[in-house]
Amino acid sequence: MTGPFLSLIILGFDGPTLPTEEADLLARGLGGVALFARNLVDAEQVRDLCRQVREAARGLPPPIISVDQEGGRVQRLRRLCPQRPTAAELGAAGASACREAGLAIGRDLRDLGFNLDFAPVLDVDTNPANPIIGDRAFGRDPVSAAAGALAFLEGLESVGVAGCGKHFPGHGDASADSHLELPVIPAEAGVLDTREAWTFEAAVRAGIRMIMTAHCLYPNLDPDVPATLSPGIVDGRLRGRLGFEGCVITDDLGMKAIADRFEPAQILERGLRAGIDLFLQCGAKGEGRVLAEALERGVRDGSLPRDRLEAAADRVSRFRCSLP
Repeated sequence: MTGPFLSLIILGFDGPTLPTEEADLLARGLGGVALFARNLVDAEQVRDLCRQVREAARGLPPPIISVDQEGGRVQRLRRLCPQRPTAAELGAAGASACREAGLAIGRDLRDLGFNLDFAPVLDVDTNPANPIIGDRAFGRDPVSAAAGALAFLEGLESVGVAGCGKHFPGHGDASADSHLELPVIPAEAGVLDTREAWTFEAAVRAGIRMIMTAHCLYPNLDPDVPATLSPGIVDGRLRGRLGFEGCVITDDLGMKAIADRFEPAQILERGLRAGIDLFLQCGAKGEGRVLAEALERGVRDGSLPRDRLEAAADRVSRFRCSLP
């Protein structure tokens, strides 16, 4: 029986309407969808698309309908919603400004039909040469980064839109873009403990429900695989040391940092053993369907660990049942 385990996948697709294949997967239990600018025309069309997703999953827990809407450089709804400042600008303006921005973005998303925002960034802006984080972080030190991010999260979730903290165990010190290559972050474990881990620990204490992993290599934590596939980092540090009990989701599996090194079946098997609950595949050319097929094969042939599948499906079900 693979239906309950399809809930472990969130996928992207092309175009302004829900394709038949994705609708069928949603009816069979798919966890949800991630929408991008390629899916968005105007407010009425987006509301209708979100209705299509919900209707396809009728009778099941609410499907996850997600988007990246941080503010600054990362605003998928740029054409449909007011432009929001960068996290760095918000952090400098203080917690009240961060909370108000989260509230405003949450209202925008709720009005259109979304129930999950892949925000806030919990990374610390520690490397001026970082090509991917920079002003997406709320601060250059753990205290200010956490304060701004958690105020933003409070505003977002106050109107019923779930947030997702990213990118564990910390992407701020990278000097490469994980969309294009595998960043190597050579920081010592002690530095990661007192700097990057501080913001995530604060988020866990605040009750954050979802955390996204980084497709980065941390040689002093695990020299062999990116954080997304590392049991020592996900199970050991995030769940064990920080006590996180919510959903752990991958960053987009189409990013070259991971897609160039691992096949879908390997990602599923290694990710589950590491402690991943949700696998995010944002591709527009059917990559999500390929991942779903790999999952179904792995369930049938027993190559995916049953205990990990069941634990992940339970966490995802609880998360979905908390959504509007």
